[in-house]
Amino acid sequence: MNKVKIGLVQMKVQEDKRKNVKIAKEFIERIAKEGGDIAILPEMFNCPYNTVNFPIYAEEEGGETYRLLSDLARENNIYLVAGSIPEKERDKVYNTSYIFDRRGEKIGKHRKMHLFDIDVEGGQRFKESDTLTAGKEITVFDTEFGKFGLVICYDFRFPEVGRILVEKGAKAIIVPAAFNMTTGPAHWEILFRTRALDNQVYTIGVAPARDENSSYISYANSIVVSPWGDVIERMDEKEGYRLVELDLDYLEKVRRELPLLKHRRTDVYKLELM
Repeated sequence: MNKVKIGLVQMKVQEDKRKNVKIAKEFIERIAKEGGDIAILPEMFNCPYNTVNFPIYAEEEGGETYRLLSDLARENNIYLVAGSIPEKERDKVYNTSYIFDRRGEKIGKHRKMHLFDIDVEGGQRFKESDTLTAGKEITVFDTEFGKFGLVICYDFRFPEVGRILVEKGAKAIIVPAAFNMTTGPAHWEILFRTRALDNQVYTIGVAPARDENSSYISYANSIVVSPWGDVIERMDEKEGYRLVELDLDYLEKVRRELPLLKHRRTDVYKLELM
């Protein structure tokens, strides 16, 4: 059987960067001891989710947080999708996720491509572009279990991205995310089930735990959806972790029995601008 155990880390983010890394360390160690193959942290796990914080907390690739994450992957013999942190490169700051293999080597990196600039009447207002720069690359990384796609939060809303990840061989789409109390209740589960169904792929969303005292309140509800669209794990708002086993043979079974991807009519899918 071709199976992989995924650990979801839904942690409460503190103002102290080192404390956040310590909390992540404790969860990663638990996941590894229980046989986890891949641990996933939430979006901006070492930094309170606020635009003014991103330049303050930002580190260059290879900085303190990066090195600690690399060590955690190596010491626990686990793949680590390190949520995201603010990454500084010269005069720019990115919302960046690093991926480390079991030896602690970086095997991938994703910079959030779509910046979360919204203003919902009576709801959430946020503008990442005030301090962040958008990435430009779609990210797939290789493991002994096959390929996985990686996007960050708002990237997941764009169906073109999910389809390209699957075209590149992704068997699951991993999404460190921080939906809020406006967008979360409305769209969180719908998006994960829709992307799973459209692409016959596992979708995995990992969010920070909810903190009612934060300036930006995470919806939490970290989630895993099967290629058939079934929710196979969904957390509540509290801090914690879950270990979920994905059956990659089941993914192939779904694609074989309902060959949606093979039935696409790419010969007639054309966008004609009037």
